Amino acid sequence: MSEREIDQALVERAQGGDRRAFDLLVLKYQQRVAKLIARYIRDHAEVLDVTQEAFLKAYRALPGFRGESAFYTWIYRIAINTVKNHLVAQGRRPPADDLDSEIAEQMDMGERLRDAATPERELLTDEIAQTVQAALEELPDDLRTAIVLRELEGMSYEEIATTMECPIGTVRSRIFRAREAIDKRLRPLLRP
Repeated sequence: MSEREIDQALVERAQGGDRRAFDLLVLKYQQRVAKLIARYIRDHAEVLDVTQEAFLKAYRALPGFRGESAFYTWIYRIAINTVKNHLVAQGRRPPADDLDSEIAEQMDMGERLRDAATPERELLTDEIAQTVQAALEELPDDLRTAIVLRELEGMSYEEIATTMECPIGTVRSRIFRAREAIDKRLRPLLRP
């Protein structure tokens, strides 16, 4: 049985009134959803509150879930909308430096950690992470969401298209434009 089939079986049980089935879905995805929300909100307690709010919204909307997309994709769309609504209600935008550790992983900085790191390398790594974060912050919401879902969440183009409710071609274009903007900011740092 695939992950999607397991999730669908749990959804169907939850739709039938089995709250434990939904609890299993929450346990399975709460860390991923919280991690996604933490990319937009820095305060840990606030992240937990918004994560809980996203799952409450999902629970209330569960009767309307028909399985046309994976549960994973569906809950992520709810989480993204919930965090965006929360930020708008607070009159805020995502903070500037909450992705450093994930960016380091995505840029394959594991080699740097295994090798004897020089102060110059440490400084360059920090500067690269800050530059990537700044470039992400400058992106329009649609480009930032697409690149975060692809590069940091590892979602497929199809899952992103479903999550963002747009065609796959649009997703590809948004990811390309986001990568291009980030690359443009990094080029001066990476020149020999």
